[in-house]
Amino acid sequence: MLQHFPIRARMFQAGALCGITDFAGAGEGGQMHLVRAGAMELIHPGRPALRVEEPSLLFYPRPMARRFVTDAERGADLACAEVRFEGGTDNPFVAALPDFICLPLARIDGAERVLAVLFEEAFGSNCGRHALIDRLFEVVVIQLLRQVMEDDQVQGGMLAGLSHPRLRRALVAMHERPAQDWPLEALGELAGMSRSVFANTFRDVVGCTPGSYLQGWRVRLTQQALRQGRQLKMIAVDVGYGSEAALSRAFKSQCGVTPREWRQARANADAPVVAG
Repeated sequence: MLQHFPIRARMFQAGALCGITDFAGAGEGGQMHLVRAGAMELIHPGRPALRVEEPSLLFYPRPMARRFVTDAERGADLACAEVRFEGGTDNPFVAALPDFICLPLARIDGAERVLAVLFEEAFGSNCGRHALIDRLFEVVVIQLLRQVMEDDQVQGGMLAGLSHPRLRRALVAMHERPAQDWPLEALGELAGMSRSVFANTFRDVVGCTPGSYLQGWRVRLTQQALRQGRQLKMIAVDVGYGSEAALSRAFKSQCGVTPREWRQARANADAPVVAG
């Protein structure tokens, strides 16, 4: 999954936040805040305030307005990064994650040594620190995804399926070999279930049928390939459709527009604005 839809992080803050700090909900991508020390109150519109009093990770996979309130003098020490998932809102990780995650750092398995190096670099002045810190933030995001799946913090969708001890085998197979024909019997065999039990379990956990999930995965791969400028007839073969027409029908069923219309819309959105 991460090979198809990589994660990129860029640190934008390392130091103390004092008093009131507002973050806008506009733009693209998400943000991660690592609280090394200090207490904070988190305020999200329409939700109860949340008090953080121990070193914690705050993760927003999508833009979300919020306010951090800390002591005006003591403040709280934070290292913060912009986190971008390739494909933006089309990225399957973005769709599968809740709006906001708050976890004590001690709860994230295997992250202690990574976080120790990250904080040492973030609050130091070593040469090349920014490049190193960005990579460490990306590692922390991966460790967080693991922890979220282990803790069952996702309700439905891809991550819920990947956290299931049996369904994950079928999901991984579909991810790795999207062009292959996947009848229910074959997927059920991978999961160690009968055809009917697999179909019912998949729908209950993931929230859709295996066929719908596979079509959605193929469409996401198509979108990624379109961004890279690949020809539609080549994409159709790679994702398991026998022709451009078959791929276009599946794509429009999923997205409401044809692949060519989708690519043109993306090109128009990314075009620079020329001042008159």
